[in-house]
Amino acid sequence: MGIAIVALAACGDRPKQSLDGGGNLDGSGDDGTRPPNDGQGCGTLTATVRDFQAAHPDFEDFLGDDLGIVAVDLGADNKPVYASAGTTPTTTGKTNYDQWYRDVAGTNMSIQVPLVLAEAPQGTFTFEDADFFPLDNLGFGNEGNAHNFHFTTEIHGTFTYRGGEIFQFIGDDDVWVFVNKKLGIDLGGVHGAENKTLDFDAQAGALGITVGSTYQLDVFHAERHTVESNFKMVTTIECFIIQ
Repeated sequence: MGIAIVALAACGDRPKQSLDGGGNLDGSGDDGTRPPNDGQGCGTLTATVRDFQAAHPDFEDFLGDDLGIVAVDLGADNKPVYASAGTTPTTTGKTNYDQWYRDVAGTNMSIQVPLVLAEAPQGTFTFEDADFFPLDNLGFGNEGNAHNFHFTTEIHGTFTYRGGEIFQFIGDDDVWVFVNKKLGIDLGGVHGAENKTLDFDAQAGALGITVGSTYQLDVFHAERHTVESNFKMVTTIECFIIQ
């Protein structure tokens, strides 16, 4: 299965922000450019990718949409909370699901993966990989496949809500996006490409966000089935600070 994440934030006439080290939020700089490191902490996205084996009970054996796997509130440990008292159509219970985004010796292997965003056009930053297999020949290996297909991806950061931002996801398999620890996008399940857009302004009340304030943005993904893996992310968020 494949994944594509697209995050877009309307920036209007605000000065250019750089996700490769820049990102002053005070608008300084006559030409709109930013120094390589301004102390704000903006930088290349860093994902925690955990490798699993195909034999894990939640991987490879399921197909289908599965909304509601996780609760609407992110847990106190900044991990998704399994919502079901039993199982769901594509998961086998809380114990196994709780392994997805936690290091468990013998069950998964955790590797840090940089996601370098390229700027084009100005103010728009993109990471795109039509063959997103960051763990090929790593962790438990490819298990006889052409690629290492079974892994989860976790990204944590903060951003200042300026107004007008949206976050759109297009792709396959599970993705949950939390803003201010509230679930904004639920595309759970093992499925073909699907599309859902989080409109920050329209959902500001549900998310509990106010323009000018800084909030968490947490992304959780799972690649649970063989064949392909596409990953695309485009953002104009002024400054996404990795946590």
